[in-house]
Amino acid sequence: MENNKKLTNRRQEREEAFTLVFERMFKDDDSEEVFDSAVEARDASIGEFTKLLTNGVYDNLEAIDELIEKNLKGWSKSRISRVVLTLMRIATFEIMFVEDVPTSVSINESVELCKKYATEKDASFLNGVLGGVARSAKNNGEK
Repeated sequence: MENNKKLTNRRQEREEAFTLVFERMFKDDDSEEVFDSAVEARDASIGEFTKLLTNGVYDNLEAIDELIEKNLKGWSKSRISRVVLTLMRIATFEIMFVEDVPTSVSINESVELCKKYATEKDASFLNGVLGGVARSAKNNGEK
Protein backbone atom coordinates (compact mmCIF):
# COMPACT_ATOMS: atom_id res chain seq x y z
CA MET A 1 0.00 0.00 0.00
CA GLU A 2 2.84 2.41 0.86
CA ASN A 3 4.41 1.88 -2.59
CA ASN A 4 1.06 2.63 -4.25
CA LYS A 5 0.73 5.85 -2.24
CA LYS A 6 4.23 6.89 -3.30
CA LEU A 7 3.31 6.24 -6.95
CA THR A 8 0.13 8.33 -6.64
CA ASN A 9 2.00 11.17 -4.94
CA ARG A 10 4.74 11.06 -7.56
CA ARG A 11 2.13 11.06 -10.30
CA GLN A 12 0.55 14.18 -8.81
CA GLU A 13 3.95 15.82 -8.29
CA ARG A 14 4.98 14.97 -11.87
CA GLU A 15 1.77 16.57 -13.15
CA GLU A 16 2.44 19.68 -11.05
CA ALA A 17 6.01 19.78 -12.41
CA PHE A 18 4.56 19.58 -15.92
CA THR A 19 2.42 22.64 -15.19
CA LEU A 20 5.36 24.57 -13.71
CA VAL A 21 7.84 23.71 -16.46
CA PHE A 22 5.19 24.59 -19.05
CA GLU A 23 4.45 27.93 -17.33
CA ARG A 24 8.14 28.73 -17.16
CA MET A 25 8.40 28.44 -20.96
CA PHE A 26 6.42 31.70 -21.14
CA LYS A 27 8.17 33.62 -18.36
CA ASP A 28 11.63 34.79 -17.46
CA ASP A 29 11.04 33.92 -13.81
CA ASP A 30 13.32 31.56 -11.95
CA SER A 31 11.91 28.40 -10.39
CA GLU A 32 11.29 29.93 -6.96
CA GLU A 33 9.22 32.73 -8.51
CA VAL A 34 7.23 30.19 -10.52
CA PHE A 35 6.67 28.09 -7.38
CA ASP A 36 5.54 31.15 -5.41
CA SER A 37 3.11 32.32 -8.11
CA ALA A 38 1.64 28.82 -8.45
CA VAL A 39 1.01 28.64 -4.71
CA GLU A 40 -0.44 32.14 -4.67
CA ALA A 41 -2.56 31.89 -7.84
CA ARG A 42 -3.95 28.37 -7.55
CA ASP A 43 -2.94 27.10 -4.13
CA ALA A 44 -0.57 24.59 -5.75
CA SER A 45 1.17 22.01 -3.63
CA ILE A 46 4.89 22.02 -4.45
CA GLY A 47 6.52 18.85 -3.14
CA GLU A 48 10.18 17.85 -3.20
CA PHE A 49 9.78 15.65 -6.28
CA THR A 50 8.04 18.53 -8.10
CA LYS A 51 10.96 20.81 -7.22
CA LEU A 52 13.49 18.17 -8.30
CA LEU A 53 11.85 17.78 -11.71
CA THR A 54 11.21 21.48 -12.32
CA ASN A 55 14.67 22.63 -11.25
CA GLY A 56 16.31 19.64 -12.89
CA VAL A 57 14.80 20.37 -16.29
CA TYR A 58 16.00 23.97 -16.27
CA ASP A 59 19.39 23.25 -14.69
CA ASN A 60 20.08 20.67 -17.43
CA LEU A 61 18.05 22.11 -20.30
CA GLU A 62 20.88 22.18 -22.83
CA ALA A 63 21.82 18.50 -22.33
CA ILE A 64 18.15 17.46 -22.24
CA ASP A 65 17.29 19.29 -25.45
CA GLU A 66 20.39 17.93 -27.17
CA LEU A 67 19.37 14.35 -26.36
CA ILE A 68 15.79 15.00 -27.47
CA GLU A 69 16.93 16.56 -30.74
CA LYS A 70 19.19 13.57 -31.48
CA ASN A 71 16.12 11.33 -31.27
CA LEU A 72 13.55 13.35 -33.22
CA LYS A 73 14.23 11.59 -36.56
CA GLY A 74 13.09 14.01 -39.23
CA TRP A 75 11.51 16.53 -36.87
CA SER A 76 12.82 19.75 -35.42
CA LYS A 77 12.22 20.81 -31.86
CA SER A 78 10.39 23.92 -33.08
CA ARG A 79 7.69 21.74 -34.74
CA ILE A 80 6.75 19.99 -31.50
CA SER A 81 3.88 21.38 -29.45
CA ARG A 82 4.93 22.99 -26.19
CA VAL A 83 2.88 20.47 -24.23
CA VAL A 84 4.70 17.52 -25.82
CA LEU A 85 8.09 19.24 -25.56
CA THR A 86 7.52 19.93 -21.86
CA LEU A 87 6.63 16.28 -21.22
CA MET A 88 9.67 15.14 -23.23
CA ARG A 89 11.93 17.38 -21.18
CA ILE A 90 10.63 16.10 -17.85
CA ALA A 91 10.84 12.43 -18.87
CA THR A 92 14.30 12.95 -20.38
CA PHE A 93 15.50 14.56 -17.15
CA GLU A 94 14.15 11.58 -15.20
CA ILE A 95 15.77 9.09 -17.59
CA MET A 96 19.12 10.87 -17.41
CA PHE A 97 19.32 11.88 -13.76
CA VAL A 98 16.72 10.36 -11.42
CA GLU A 99 18.12 7.06 -10.18
CA ASP A 100 15.11 5.80 -8.21
CA VAL A 101 12.60 6.06 -11.08
CA PRO A 102 12.78 3.25 -13.63
CA THR A 103 12.99 4.46 -17.24
CA SER A 104 9.79 2.58 -18.13
CA VAL A 105 7.91 4.46 -15.39
CA SER A 106 9.22 7.83 -16.61
CA ILE A 107 8.08 7.06 -20.15
CA ASN A 108 4.72 5.62 -19.14
CA GLU A 109 3.86 8.53 -16.83
CA SER A 110 4.79 11.00 -19.54
CA VAL A 111 2.65 9.19 -22.11
CA GLU A 112 -0.33 9.18 -19.72
CA LEU A 113 0.02 12.92 -19.12
CA CYS A 114 0.26 13.42 -22.87
CA LYS A 115 -3.01 11.56 -23.38
CA LYS A 116 -4.58 13.86 -20.79
CA TYR A 117 -3.23 17.17 -22.14
CA ALA A 118 -2.72 16.42 -25.85
CA THR A 119 -3.81 13.65 -28.23
CA GLU A 120 -3.30 9.91 -28.69
CA LYS A 121 -1.19 10.68 -31.76
CA ASP A 122 1.00 13.02 -29.67
CA ALA A 123 1.30 10.32 -27.00
CA SER A 124 2.44 7.78 -29.59
CA PHE A 125 5.01 10.24 -30.99
CA LEU A 126 6.22 11.04 -27.46
CA ASN A 127 6.56 7.35 -26.65
CA GLY A 128 8.68 6.75 -29.75
CA VAL A 129 11.01 9.68 -29.10
CA LEU A 130 11.40 8.76 -25.43
CA GLY A 131 12.24 5.18 -26.42
CA GLY A 132 15.11 6.57 -28.47
CA VAL A 133 16.13 8.88 -25.63
CA ALA A 134 16.22 5.92 -23.25
CA ARG A 135 18.38 3.86 -25.63
CA SER A 136 20.74 6.82 -26.18
CA ALA A 137 21.02 7.52 -22.45
CA LYS A 138 21.72 3.84 -21.74
CA ASN A 139 24.41 3.78 -24.44
CA ASN A 140 25.98 6.88 -22.87
CA GLY A 141 26.16 5.15 -19.50
CA GLU A 142 23.46 7.24 -17.84
CA LYS A 143 21.12 5.62 -15.32
